[in-house]
Amino acid sequence: MADILITSPAGILAVLAIVTSFFFYLEKQTGWHFFNYFPPLIFIYLIPVVLSNTGIIPNKSPVYDFMGDIILPVFLTIMLLEVNILATVRVMGKGIFVMLLGTLGVVIGAPIGLFIVKHGLGPEVWKGFGALAGSWIGGTGNMLAVAYALNLDESSLDFGYAVIADNAVYLIWLPILLASKNFASKFNSFTGITKEKIESIDKAAEELISDKGNIEMRHFLYLFMIGFGITALASWLAGMIEPIRVDGQVLFSTNTYKILIVTIFGVALSFTKASSIPGSHALAMALVYMFVARMGAKADLSNLSISVFWFLLGAYIWIFIHGFILVGAAKLFKVDVHIAAISSAANIGGAASAPIVAAYHKPSLVPVSILMALIGYAIGNPAAILAAVLCRWVM
Repeated sequence: MADILITSPAGILAVLAIVTSFFFYLEKQTGWHFFNYFPPLIFIYLIPVVLSNTGIIPNKSPVYDFMGDIILPVFLTIMLLEVNILATVRVMGKGIFVMLLGTLGVVIGAPIGLFIVKHGLGPEVWKGFGALAGSWIGGTGNMLAVAYALNLDESSLDFGYAVIADNAVYLIWLPILLASKNFASKFNSFTGITKEKIESIDKAAEELISDKGNIEMRHFLYLFMIGFGITALASWLAGMIEPIRVDGQVLFSTNTYKILIVTIFGVALSFTKASSIPGSHALAMALVYMFVARMGAKADLSNLSISVFWFLLGAYIWIFIHGFILVGAAKLFKVDVHIAAISSAANIGGAASAPIVAAYHKPSLVPVSILMALIGYAIGNPAAILAAVLCRWVM
């Protein structure tokens, strides 16, 4: 630690905050379309990787542990408050099943992709696939939560591979989703959706926009009360449940139960007046991006090996399984290309990418895209843990 330039908790947090805010400031000030394809998220992860592997900040610090044990479940709780399942179903109708089958594609695609490439990877890689499944079902917040639930250290190679694959696939998949707009007429003819159905969805989407009012100081206090309260309750309840072991290894740990309990309480609170508290999404996403910087800072590149290419190959096989199932679901439930693309983006990119795809395809669907991504947050943790279990079975 003597060779590290910045070691104090306050100094480390300051560096992470500077990196996180700078790229959003740059995106806002410049308006570069570059950020549509290379979003700030990528740089918020990569810059701390460089800083921690060149001796500016450490790979390990008590402040990282505190963020993982306390702040992660806090932002997960706050993030889930905005899930509006009933409103999304009302607008999307059968379209919601397209997203859910896309989620199923992520769950079953994970063990298939891993089975094909497992000979080039380590014995614990199933945890990395589980973390990546979390990102591809809900978003970065779920990736972090699932990694925590599976006791996967962010400094491990398997987690590093998951992050690399997440970004590498995103750079290919996002342009595919955007370009699909050019095939709207052919796709709609393939699925059999009627013009009247498309118009009814557009009309319902326009009625979805709501204003929670101005954000005041007390709102942040309410959110912190809920976030820390649920985290404390979940920690207490999880500590009372015995871990599940398979072949001597812990499959469902205390952390697993803690994340699942937080998810249950967060979704339950979304049906109460807590969901109307202004600022919940903005606060949760700010904490998520701080976590992205944190996981970059914990990445250790000293042991990077050829295994990353096998992981990437498995991830690309996996994403196209998701795509194949998604297209089949669009045909089954008769939805247009815009809904199909947004459904995939709500899974693979989460709340950061779904609005980008929606704005490009059909701006009226931006509110729906956000709600769909939030549903992904709600189901992402249990679904990704299931994917991880399936991946362990094929090892």
